[in-house]
Amino acid sequence: MNSHQGVVIRSTGSWCTILSEDGKITECKLKGNFRIKGIRSTNPVAVGDKVGFSFQNDREYGLIHEILPRSNYIIRKATRLSAQSHIIAANIDQAIVMVTLSRPRTSTGFIDRFLVTAEAYHIPAFLIFNKCDQYSAAENLQLDDLISLYTSLGYPCYRTSALKHEGIEVVNLLLSGKVSLVSGHSGVGKTALINAIEPGSMRKVGDISDYHLKGKHTTTFAEMILLSNGGFVIDTPGIKEFGLVDFDKQEVAERFPEMRELMHNCQFSNCTHVHEPGCAVKSALAEGRLSKSRYANYISILGDEYFEETDWD
Repeated sequence: MNSHQGVVIRSTGSWCTILSEDGKITECKLKGNFRIKGIRSTNPVAVGDKVGFSFQNDREYGLIHEILPRSNYIIRKATRLSAQSHIIAANIDQAIVMVTLSRPRTSTGFIDRFLVTAEAYHIPAFLIFNKCDQYSAAENLQLDDLISLYTSLGYPCYRTSALKHEGIEVVNLLLSGKVSLVSGHSGVGKTALINAIEPGSMRKVGDISDYHLKGKHTTTFAEMILLSNGGFVIDTPGIKEFGLVDFDKQEVAERFPEMRELMHNCQFSNCTHVHEPGCAVKSALAEGRLSKSRYANYISILGDEYFEETDWD
């Protein structure tokens, strides 16, 4: 058996597209039943996974026989009622949430759930505010406030217009040599931004191979796009929910950097920052040192068993 290694750049169920170190593309199936210890997942192999595979009996496709250890991964719940998770991607260097203030509107609830998820899996995150050429004076003031808030929390923010190629060079540098997860609502301009950096890249990746999709209904799936700057972009179309399925609600406050700094001054070590006396977080909120929208989203997350988009402002 001649063994090879590569990275999963597309995964649709039991079939994966593998990019080898020599640049070759191979369609692969899973060999047997894979289970990753400690993760109840609907998909054992995810985009970004580094795998070992081999060819057998002169077949045109390979068989994945090994999943190499992950440096990290990011997940969401598989369905509203399911205890299982779905691995969105693995081995990520940075996470990017793309935001638009309108057409479509991105709520702070969505932004904060994404950032909380990135914090939970120790993945550095930043925000890209796209379509900046289209905003009104009032929207630009709102944009200034959001950038001021998230920058103060340690999340770098960048303004772009994929349509007019504004801010593209900076984003290109940010993506260079990194594996970047990009998420955001449909219509925020993920495809346009990536194509502005690498013209035709989204279309080219889609054309790599449909060998394993013939005759099958294909749902939305993540895919990894190779950039000429040495980076990879993992696009996540249609993702609207993130589920923190492997830690409890007591840990949610720790995923808010501004609350993490305050919580050790609370009167009670198990303070939920909701109703207890002597809460340093609530004191900061009352004094205007804590964002009302961030605290409202924290309360919303505490009340959710399944993370959904909310409309807090």
